[in-house]
Amino acid sequence: MDDAKETAEAVGEKISRSWEDTTERIEDKADEMKADADVKRAEAERDSVHKRNEIKEELRDS
Repeated sequence: MDDAKETAEAVGEKISRSWEDTTERIEDKADEMKADADVKRAEAERDSVHKRNEIKEELRDS
């Protein structure tokens, strides 16, 4: 009976650790995707500013 109880507790702990690991992986992936989106947004803004400055410069030269 004690062996069954210990086995059940061990299984429960393993499931709990597995759930926590999975949760952390999901959170890490979400953070990674958010960071990638932030980088893409910043790059797009940078490109937009460069293009706008090029157009302004062309207008000044005309």
